[in-house]
Amino acid sequence: MTPALGERADGYGRGPAKEGTMRADRSRGLSIVGMGAVTPYGWGTEALWRGLLTGQPAAAPHPGYGPGRDEQAWVALVPEGGDPGTGDDRYARAVLAAVREAVADARARDWRPGRTVGLIHAIVLGDVRGWRDFHTLDEADRTSRGYLGLLPSTPIALAMREFGFHGPTMNVSAACSSANAAVLTARLWLDAGLADDVVVVTSDLSGTPDMVERFVRLGAAVTDADPLTACRPFQEGSRGFVFGEASVAFVIGRDNGRPYARVLGAAMTNDAHHVVSIDPEHTHIVDCARRALAQAGVRPEDIAYVNAHGTGTRQCDLAERHLVADVFADRPHLYALKPLTGHSQGASGAVELAVAALAYERGVVPAAPVVAPAHPRLLDGPTPLVDGLTLKSSLGMGGHNSMLVLGPPH
Repeated sequence: MTPALGERADGYGRGPAKEGTMRADRSRGLSIVGMGAVTPYGWGTEALWRGLLTGQPAAAPHPGYGPGRDEQAWVALVPEGGDPGTGDDRYARAVLAAVREAVADARARDWRPGRTVGLIHAIVLGDVRGWRDFHTLDEADRTSRGYLGLLPSTPIALAMREFGFHGPTMNVSAACSSANAAVLTARLWLDAGLADDVVVVTSDLSGTPDMVERFVRLGAAVTDADPLTACRPFQEGSRGFVFGEASVAFVIGRDNGRPYARVLGAAMTNDAHHVVSIDPEHTHIVDCARRALAQAGVRPEDIAYVNAHGTGTRQCDLAERHLVADVFADRPHLYALKPLTGHSQGASGAVELAVAALAYERGVVPAAPVVAPAHPRLLDGPTPLVDGLTLKSSLGMGGHNSMLVLGPPH
């Protein structure tokens, strides 16, 4: 039957996805074979993992972030670190550190780069401090090419040169869904034969006082309370998220090396509703999950965990509660990491994807502690992993909905 105008033969066109459409061979899933992370817990994936297992938030009170700028406020900032040889730009240091760790990790896990290695950089705001300083410095203090360091193409150009990779490169941006969008794009490149392997790096070090203040005024971010008190996804009394930063990288390919986990399916939709608010009907969030399941060729009952976007805002809680009830009949375990890591905007999904992948290898889900009456399926602190797949959801402002289906390496 010929598809109608605006529809695709695989079902990824108009209208909600149907069970059984977009079936895919699970052996065609993506392998996550290397990881690197720079987070508020420190520089390196192990720092992230150790920090989460403590159950203590990475955020701390920082001076200059309060309403009067002379007060302290809670934010989860990446600490100083990285290779000084990279330069003074902490954003570029974080991007390159994450990529270097991911590539070294992949090689230690027997990854052998294919002929064509591409790189995708997921970015929303990028080097906000750099832009601010560039425009506020006296002209005499600016270097003639200082602006080049602010371009999102520069860090990935440096990474490609360092490793001698010659595949396609690009930046992607889809608000807080940017990390999932980058992984989905990597899959498209691999399916199309544009690359044999793809390095995905997602970075957001935009935690300046001005940026944090904007999100507080929006009613989404909270700076005046301990994160576990303020940010309680799926729990009573949640007020929103603590602003965070991160840079996380993955090496992704097909059956190459010893993977942490496999991405079996992916999907994106858009609410087409509002630049900030979630569509209260949640139709396209639910549809996004069904499309991801269909592409993975799995059933809702195969999902053991929902690694939630979990911002702790009322709108996000309502949307993801609806998703879990409608698609999964409230069966899967729930966990959300933002009470511990903070919300690193475009990089948040990558932090959470890295943790979901590590959980398959290490047999533990490092969930945040429960501090108030909660959804009955919400995990309380580090919990032994059970068999099953994970749905990673990310919901970005502007209606950018994205879902990944993740499974064990074999």
